Amino acid sequence: MPLPVALADDEKTNLTSQSVVSLASEDTTALEDEKLLDDADSGYNVVPTQPLKRRRAQVKTTEVLTLTEGNLVTERPVPQKLFKLLARRDRQEFTHVRYTACTCDPDDFMKDGYTLRQQLFGRETELFITITIYNEAADLFARTLHGIFKNIAHLCSRTKSRTWGTLGWQKVVLVIVADGRTQIHPRVLDVLAAIGVYQEGLAQQQVGEKLTTAHIYEYTSQFSMDANMHFKGTEKGIPPVQILFCLKEKNAKKLNSHRWFFNAFGPVVNPNVCMLLDAGTRPGSDSIYHLWKAFDLDSNVAGAAGEIKIDGGKHWTQLLNPLVAAQNFEYKISNILDKPLESVFGYVSVLPGAFSAYRYCALKSDDEGRGPLDSYFKGEVVDTSAGIFEQNKFLAEDRLLCWELVAKRDAKWILKYVSKSFAETDCPDNVAELMGQRRRWLNGATFAATYSMVHFRQIWATSHSKTRKFFFHLEFIYQAFCLLFTFFSLGNFYLTFFFICQSAATLSPVLNGLFVLFRYLVILVTAGQFILALGNRPKGAKTLFMVSLIIYSVIMMYTLVMATYLGVHSIQVSMQQGHTILTDQKFATVVLSALATTGIYFVASFLYLEPWHCFTSFGQYLVLLPFFSCTLSIFAYSNLHDVSWGTKTTDTLPKLMQTAVVTGDQVVMQVLSMPDVEGSYEDALANLRLRKPVEEGAQDTTAVRDDYFKEIRTRVLLVWMAANCVLAMSVSEYYAVPTSKNLYLAFVMYAVVILTAFRFAGSLVYLVLKVVALTGSTRSAGERVGQWWRDALGVLLFWRKVPLGSSSSSSS
Repeated sequence: MPLPVALADDEKTNLTSQSVVSLASEDTTALEDEKLLDDADSGYNVVPTQPLKRRRAQVKTTEVLTLTEGNLVTERPVPQKLFKLLARRDRQEFTHVRYTACTCDPDDFMKDGYTLRQQLFGRETELFITITIYNEAADLFARTLHGIFKNIAHLCSRTKSRTWGTLGWQKVVLVIVADGRTQIHPRVLDVLAAIGVYQEGLAQQQVGEKLTTAHIYEYTSQFSMDANMHFKGTEKGIPPVQILFCLKEKNAKKLNSHRWFFNAFGPVVNPNVCMLLDAGTRPGSDSIYHLWKAFDLDSNVAGAAGEIKIDGGKHWTQLLNPLVAAQNFEYKISNILDKPLESVFGYVSVLPGAFSAYRYCALKSDDEGRGPLDSYFKGEVVDTSAGIFEQNKFLAEDRLLCWELVAKRDAKWILKYVSKSFAETDCPDNVAELMGQRRRWLNGATFAATYSMVHFRQIWATSHSKTRKFFFHLEFIYQAFCLLFTFFSLGNFYLTFFFICQSAATLSPVLNGLFVLFRYLVILVTAGQFILALGNRPKGAKTLFMVSLIIYSVIMMYTLVMATYLGVHSIQVSMQQGHTILTDQKFATVVLSALATTGIYFVASFLYLEPWHCFTSFGQYLVLLPFFSCTLSIFAYSNLHDVSWGTKTTDTLPKLMQTAVVTGDQVVMQVLSMPDVEGSYEDALANLRLRKPVEEGAQDTTAVRDDYFKEIRTRVLLVWMAANCVLAMSVSEYYAVPTSKNLYLAFVMYAVVILTAFRFAGSLVYLVLKVVALTGSTRSAGERVGQWWRDALGVLLFWRKVPLGSSSSSSS
């Protein structure tokens, strides 16, 4: 981007890559008796041996401002150190931060006269992106932030596009919503301060008699910061980005953060597409474009999501952790079989809040005040008025939003999965974190799925075609079967173990002894899971839960060995007797069904040109299956009464010691003097460079449990436990004597094969439609198919890391 003419020559020389590095290194004015050595390569300095100290106490100045529509709004210049490095200074959005002390509820934001810069500038917003943060570390936040900056740079590079181009950044607004002023990580504030968005000393806790509910900072930044705390500017192709930082006074949970995004800021900017990301999720360099393109190509698309990938770390070393590898296989199979199947039907049961997008007009309420957002935000106020089923349902509020969009009255919205778009995220790498995450997922998904199936008649009031409604009902039947299998997962695991190992035990006295030992071990460890789940938190009993995981893994490995031995023995017997192996009931039931399911996984993965998880993660997934089926399910059902997100709301706040006094149409406020603003900026840079640690507060060990919720939890748990026990005992007793024809085992094994084949069929249809769509662009079919196969060969041979069918063309 060319420099403004008004810049002097000595200022232009500062706008080099070395000067960008110096932004993070030249802060000796904020240090006392310390000489820091500059490292031009890394952008960091040697850590000082003494603590950082400011030269003098902060000085506050008093300013008298005129209220804007009765609201406190002020513009403050950015620090001079940042100002000197700006490539553009021709507009106030680059040189000043706009601060608004919002004193209203998010639903009343526009009604109370609050505005945003986009409205003042008269700009149309095509993409409205939000990052919701709580107390995530600065490196996770910066990873997401820089990923979005690179995506906006990609939008600006599409010079042939009718929508994007060089000034495409003016059509994108990035909203960062922090859930609580005292909960946000201090280093995240340092990152925002370093790129010019946040300024210390501006926030006012009270305006007149009104308490501030959110502090809103608006700035168009020309710098990004990656996860290594390195600055990236125009020399790296970073365009300006319009940023709105909403710092909520109180911690009110993620739904409330989304209410600020959708209900407060959404009506002001009136965007076309809204996109949700979590801190720590890094979108691919062009993933946001591909996700937006799904809306551009089909006006009936109300929501879309891309692929969520596990961040495997450098050289995929994270996959050495069996928990991470098992989750990697889960994520991949879901993105290859489940999501494409649902996308073909038009109803994707869940668009993950970590990386998804929605058409804003589809979210709006109808004339009667009913709409997807209305149902979505019921979960925010449901705490005191609803029962345990309502609360668990809203733990999966993203599933409810998907259902409400598809079932919206007199509309025909559909949801879509976009395989070209992807984002990387961290997954739990220890048992405690995984159990906490899956508890919310399993309980929320179970009750939300039940809700959608019970209310399936809402589909009849939509404008979908009869064919589409038929496929919706077919999908509901499929989901009902999946829900049923999930409900009986505990009993089915025991019966599968029992029948396979019992059949092998008849072949040898030694194997029979092993079977008796492992059968009692399964019963003992499963009973122990209930005691652990009812009386312990995962973080408080890490060792016991880890021991359970190890025991279940040993049991699964024993079962796999017995299944293999049984299959080999069946082949040997058939060869000796001269019979066809397919006539052996045990072989057909156990071995063929398992091979069919595994074969579908491998074939589908190869068709999608992503087979590597089958070799790096499939073994770990198999071994940990009992832990996922038993321990996680037991823990989830045992904690139905726990409807928390793992965060704690707070009502008491430390004072800011700054209150704006309103007199008539004027307001008197205290702010930091400009020298202290410069000093605060220096401190923020030093904190980031030196990785200054933040002291963690004492962990809250008290939790209030409502007796009613516990009673409901106990009833549901007893019903679930009794149903699985009755199933296991009755079937195992019926087949107590080993027989070659076990109808129940055959039913379970073949049902798994059929359900997997159904998913594979939908995945195959999705892939065919995708290839057909590729041949329908401006390039000839032969060219597109040829490009597709070249990409395929490149991916398989590690030549290229591009999604299937992606293109370097910048036309859209």
